[in-house]
Amino acid sequence: MTGPGSRRVPVPDGLDGERLDAALARMFGLSRAQAADLIATGAVLVDGRLAAKSDRMPAGEWLDVTLPPPPTPAPAALEPVPGLIVRYEDADIIVVDKPAGVAAHPTPGWTGPTVLQGLQAAGHQVATSGAAERQGIVHRLDAGTTGVMVVAKSEHAYSALKQAFRARAVDKRYHALVQGHPDPLRGTIDAPIGRHPAGDGRFAVVADGRPAVTHYDAVEAFRAASLLDVGLETGRTHQIRVHMAAVRHPCVGDRLYGADPALARRLGLRRQWLHAVTLSFAHPADGRRVEFTSPYPADLAAALEALRAEA
Repeated sequence: MTGPGSRRVPVPDGLDGERLDAALARMFGLSRAQAADLIATGAVLVDGRLAAKSDRMPAGEWLDVTLPPPPTPAPAALEPVPGLIVRYEDADIIVVDKPAGVAAHPTPGWTGPTVLQGLQAAGHQVATSGAAERQGIVHRLDAGTTGVMVVAKSEHAYSALKQAFRARAVDKRYHALVQGHPDPLRGTIDAPIGRHPAGDGRFAVVADGRPAVTHYDAVEAFRAASLLDVGLETGRTHQIRVHMAAVRHPCVGDRLYGADPALARRLGLRRQWLHAVTLSFAHPADGRRVEFTSPYPADLAAALEALRAEA
């Protein structure tokens, strides 16, 4: 009797004279019914022979037992993601409004909700292209950044959108509330981004980083901060946050990149003030230009109103 579930064991002294089904149950942590089923199906031999469940087992008698494989655990139920709003859907794409505290897809170390999880839990189809943990995801927003995202539903849409992002044919517009007042009020930050030398999960402007270009334009000024309209030519991780911190104007509330926590507390912010307001691209089905927008969520809007009230 061989196989991954096969066991050859002697009956211990403490079970001398016990019924076979009872001995099996105690030796292998089975129920009596499970032990009886194993005996009935020929999965138990006593000194090489079949035996009945009522046979008494003397200590030292050898049992050959083939145990069933452990049951495969059922996949964890997908939980809905509160605040995840579907703005548009057709056969090829889903456009969502991503709330704060939600990642685009699972990543090592992230145990919170994801856009992919939320869509699947709601029964939406997504493309199967790409790694299993990021199927359909063609671009990302940081977990603490809110706003508009597109997810591919069809395999054609996945390929077309990935190519459009690589070719910089997707217009991504963000609004960022930054500390202080950039000088000039309209400009471009062209500085390579790579992992921070500290190796602590941050990114930084580093000489050997990947090219990164950010355009910004101040649209409203307050005493302590400026609201910027930001456009990206590239899509590096934490790009806006890193670039604005590099010119000493970090996003308000972005403690990871050196923002003043006192200002965030005064405005009731628990994350960086950064929102993806507009996403525009050629629809993968017919090439027509489509544009989707996202309104400010409540916490960001309230922070702006607090600044306006101070002014």
